[in-house]
Amino acid sequence: MTYKVLKTEGNAKRAEMTTVHGVIQTPVFMNVGTVAAIKGAVSTEDLERIGTQVQLSNTYHLHVRPGDEIVKKLGGLHKFMSWNKPILTDSGGFQVFSLSSLRKIKEEGVYFSSHVDGRKIFMGPEESMRIQSNLASTIAMAFDECPSSRADRDYVQASVDRTTRWLVRCRDEMKRLNSLPDTINKEQLLFGINQGAVFEDIRIAHAKEIAGLEFDGYAIGGLAVGESHEEMYDTIEATVPHLPKDKPTYLMGVGTPANILEAVDRGVDFFDCVYPSRNGRHGHVYTRYGKLNLFNAKYELDDSPIEEGCGCPTCARYSRAYLRHLLKAKEMLGMRLCVQHNLYFYNNMMQEIRDALDKGEFAAYKKRRLEELKNT
Repeated sequence: MTYKVLKTEGNAKRAEMTTVHGVIQTPVFMNVGTVAAIKGAVSTEDLERIGTQVQLSNTYHLHVRPGDEIVKKLGGLHKFMSWNKPILTDSGGFQVFSLSSLRKIKEEGVYFSSHVDGRKIFMGPEESMRIQSNLASTIAMAFDECPSSRADRDYVQASVDRTTRWLVRCRDEMKRLNSLPDTINKEQLLFGINQGAVFEDIRIAHAKEIAGLEFDGYAIGGLAVGESHEEMYDTIEATVPHLPKDKPTYLMGVGTPANILEAVDRGVDFFDCVYPSRNGRHGHVYTRYGKLNLFNAKYELDDSPIEEGCGCPTCARYSRAYLRHLLKAKEMLGMRLCVQHNLYFYNNMMQEIRDALDKGEFAAYKKRRLEELKNT
């Protein structure tokens, strides 16, 4: 891997990351394909057409179904999905938060009851690394606990300390796996994760501690899980300066277009979020001037595209009225076309951010876009 910062403007950075599966231009939005597919019937060809650079899939979910051993036998996730660009796999750590009623945390790892069939699953740092090695993603994420942003200080500190011990185990296991002869991707990268809820001193201390652990990149986890936007921004601003400047910084699970603009301004260059696909499946579509709810009756006779001038395949051909009809009729095509538009919107916004940084005009771009996006 090489990671080269091309331009900076304040804390914002424009960079280029070279991986075994291609070059990633940052800041970048990673489209979320949890189970090796984007929800909304969006194909690999669709994703290529709308400018997707990176897909994200989930370790826990693919371990449960179809099984990481099956994916390995089929040649790894890239071959399985028919996707030849970078893939990042989340470690399963977020499921420690989201499936809290189905898990028990121990020092060795986490015991889950499968959300699919109830069978018992154990996942610790080594297991997560082995699963991700079987998936053969470009970037693997270290296994961590994502505590609630509202957890008390003592719990958060104990959780962060355990996460640090887990990160060391992940690093050591990944080095071992990358040396094995039957490993599909021997160049698999590993990102460490900073935690600490909204306690800035815990976040900073943890960032300083893990900065010396020789990860290929560093993520800020445990945000967008209940705290306010202001708390999120303050936490990012406090944490990023203590992470290595010569490595990529990834803000996990964030967020709205406004969240992304604010985080770029604070030095983040990798993002992922389910918002564009989830909102699209419910008929909520993004425009430069806020979201539209296509179920609204005022679009019944509206023959204009979702957004005039949009370069996505949906807007090139279909009207708001037709999309509303499809959604009301529960036709899958309506969902697919809306998801496709939203993903294009996000990827295109990231291109605009990169262009603005290249020109030294990001501050002005951010100010203008936040004003336009005030309804989102």
